[in-house]
Amino acid sequence: MKEARVTGRLEGKVALVTGGASGIGRATALAFAREGAHLMVADLAPAGEDTAAQARALGAPAEFVRTDVARQADVDQLVARTMVLYGRLDCAFNNAGVEGVLAPVADYPEEVFERVMRVNLFGVWRCLRAEIPRMIEGGGGAIVNTASVGGLVGAGSFSAYVASKHGVVGLTRCAAIDYAAAGIRVNAVCPGVIDTPMLDRLAAGMPGLQEGLAAMAPMRRLGTPVEIAEAVVWLCSDAASFVTGHTLAVDGGFVAQ
Repeated sequence: MKEARVTGRLEGKVALVTGGASGIGRATALAFAREGAHLMVADLAPAGEDTAAQARALGAPAEFVRTDVARQADVDQLVARTMVLYGRLDCAFNNAGVEGVLAPVADYPEEVFERVMRVNLFGVWRCLRAEIPRMIEGGGGAIVNTASVGGLVGAGSFSAYVASKHGVVGLTRCAAIDYAAAGIRVNAVCPGVIDTPMLDRLAAGMPGLQEGLAAMAPMRRLGTPVEIAEAVVWLCSDAASFVTGHTLAVDGGFVAQ
């Protein structure tokens, strides 16, 4: 997919992206930059600085803060730094996540299950706790949480990830109801199988997995990070001003089957 033309949909807005070092997070941070946003990029991986540098090359103010979303102190520091640097928070993309391992439910390693939940679900909740008060102070905002088609349907041997993403969908809907009157919209994007480093890690040692997953979608291909980024930009823009509590599947038709 070609990158969308710059339209200034987020001109002057302050946007925060977690999991911004690669994949969907990086693509979305750069899409925000092209649309005129000021950026705060967060990730545990140092490559988040590369994302911030690319955003600056596009003309956007951007800073990277190393953040573990499983730690409330890290998340609070991230949002506090955003406020010091930019004075407000208009958009947040709570995207940081881990995939866990492939194993049947009864054989799933407890420590891995707990780690997936701490990052994918508790991490989103911790971000919401830090972001929402600042958005209320600013008169409103838009938040997008990364769920998954795994938050809409089941998937064998992937219980921790699927459970965490179902949790993100529920959390998104509750937050949307709680804060709609405060002018804060909260939505979730549900990617299908996307060509990212996360997919590469899952497919390592499993020849043909990517091709098999692509064949399961009616469009018969993997999605790209840019395609998810464009959906997130739209959800954060004024074009989606009456959309909240929504789970937007960007999946090549997978959950339509």
